[in-house]
Amino acid sequence: MTYGHLAAARRWTESWRALAVRARLWAHARLSPRAVDALLAAALFLALTGMARRPLHDHPWAIVGFTAPMVAPLVWRRRAPFAVFLTMSAVAFAQWLADTRLPADIALLVGLYTVAAHASRQRTWLAIGVLEGGVLLAAIRWAPDDRGAETFIGLSAMVVAASVIGSNMRGRRAAMALLEERAQRLERERDQQAQLAVAGERSRIAREMHDIVTHNLSVMVALADGAVFAQDRTPELATTAMRQVSTTGRQAITDMRRFLGILRADEPDALRHPMPAIAQLEPLADQVRAAGLPTCLTVVGDPSGAPAAAQLTVYRLVQEALTNTLKHTPPGTEATVHVSCAHQEITVDVTDNGPVTALPATTTGHGLHGMRERASAYGGGLTAGPRPGGGWQVHAVLALNQNEA
Repeated sequence: MTYGHLAAARRWTESWRALAVRARLWAHARLSPRAVDALLAAALFLALTGMARRPLHDHPWAIVGFTAPMVAPLVWRRRAPFAVFLTMSAVAFAQWLADTRLPADIALLVGLYTVAAHASRQRTWLAIGVLEGGVLLAAIRWAPDDRGAETFIGLSAMVVAASVIGSNMRGRRAAMALLEERAQRLERERDQQAQLAVAGERSRIAREMHDIVTHNLSVMVALADGAVFAQDRTPELATTAMRQVSTTGRQAITDMRRFLGILRADEPDALRHPMPAIAQLEPLADQVRAAGLPTCLTVVGDPSGAPAAAQLTVYRLVQEALTNTLKHTPPGTEATVHVSCAHQEITVDVTDNGPVTALPATTTGHGLHGMRERASAYGGGLTAGPRPGGGWQVHAVLALNQNEA
């Protein structure tokens, strides 16, 4: 390649950029990479043969004989970039041995770009070394005597530019692959988090519905049984019990509507039935007393500083414990509820004096299991079992400072 080819090479560079743009447009039109490379090789063949020097027109076989095998391997440049480059280099060396000056050597820059963009760094450096050797041979044979160094530097600059552009393209491709992989990983993690959130929400819904429905139905059944028993002897007590059944049913409906998020803030029930908390333990105790379970409630400390979620948890724990006592103990059993509120924790103790043999012996289902989940959500724990002196005891501790941290 002579110094005189530099100006033509610069013109060809602009043409090659236009061809590259067209190739990208073809790629976006869903052409396969092989088809795009075939079009690029064909365009290069036409451009390079048209750039051949006029004296060679008397020997068209030289133009076609060297240009065709120089650009044809570019069809496979993505599959085997280094092998394609070596093939093109061998053709260029044969051209140098034949002392035939053709612009077909410019196609080597495309081959070097492909190696830098798709092959390893070691092969890229090896390709640069091979092409620099060719540049040196071309400058020695074909450059004018006074411009050999200038020719070598100019052609070497083109070699460096092709390798740098290819390396940058490889880096961009790697960065895009990394971003795609990260996006896919984040998407998988998002899906997993969504599945975990759904599972947790289902567990919470099951736990809340169990506490609301089980407690209120147990109270209503107990009141209805009492009303049937007192219907003939004391009708006024039966009427009071049925009214209490109605009140309990309405309370259950209100709790369920609030829990499902469909209770509007402007409804009167929202003000008459606030979110269950420690302050509502006394109405809860009155409710179970009306159902036939004498209950003594003691609250020590100021619960106003506790989070609303923690107070709801205390309420549900006491509600579930009293419901179990109401369902599994005979008439005459008494229950005691003791709630101690401190700055860092809340302690809940629910005991009764019923016979141990009449109490539930397993911890399956949503009852005790749900109570333990509620306590563990606040970094605490829950124990339930027979008391040494008889009866049953539920003890729970909520660590407020741990939950806040």
